[in-house]
Amino acid sequence: MSETGRNSDMGLLLKQLSRQRSLSMKKLSELTGIDNATISRIIHGKRRATPEHLRKFAECLEVPVADLFVAAGYLTEREQGNPDSDRDIYSSIDTIQNILESSNLLNKKFTIEDVKHQLADYEQFSKTEEGRKTILTGFEKKLQKVGSIGPFISHLKDMFERFRSGKGTPYQLAIMGGALIYFILPVDVIPDYIFPIGYLDDAIAVQIALYLLKKSETKFKRTDNFTRKIHF
Repeated sequence: MSETGRNSDMGLLLKQLSRQRSLSMKKLSELTGIDNATISRIIHGKRRATPEHLRKFAECLEVPVADLFVAAGYLTEREQGNPDSDRDIYSSIDTIQNILESSNLLNKKFTIEDVKHQLADYEQFSKTEEGRKTILTGFEKKLQKVGSIGPFISHLKDMFERFRSGKGTPYQLAIMGGALIYFILPVDVIPDYIFPIGYLDDAIAVQIALYLLKKSETKFKRTDNFTRKIHF
């Protein structure tokens, strides 16, 4: 997506969130400490919000900062139809590491391997009765806490519906279950209590899960097509 497109997405989301909370541009400026002219340019897609802008918006509007990072193009989502590329995930990892280093909020290096290991543990947990119960009873509660609007939240909602209805192979359900538990439980690679930075790794976990699901679905289609040709 182009820079202009990302700025436009951010502006639309910011307008939507402000409208839902009955906040004028002037009031948003007062609450965030960001001057009115800057907010206007961000809303109208004429400039990109900085990480510090996004942190203040997230705190004021009570939404996961990861959603704003995605909308602003800092945490890029995987391009549709390109399941073999994970460069966007690594780009997002670099962005998060830079934010953590500049804010001095986490005394260790943030790596994609940490998230993958945690997801693998949660995938196994999601196969248990306790894990399934954690997902079914905890997802809506967590949504109420962090807000239900935004790109990575919408992906989680889709995963939750698929997991709850059992739509997918056992492998796919485990991937979705792992991502959902990662989101639900407060202590993960970046603890959720480090607000609002604590939800950035949740967005990365969702990107990894989407990447794995896309690869799985592509592989399944190829196998199914091959099987059909043999029977034909």
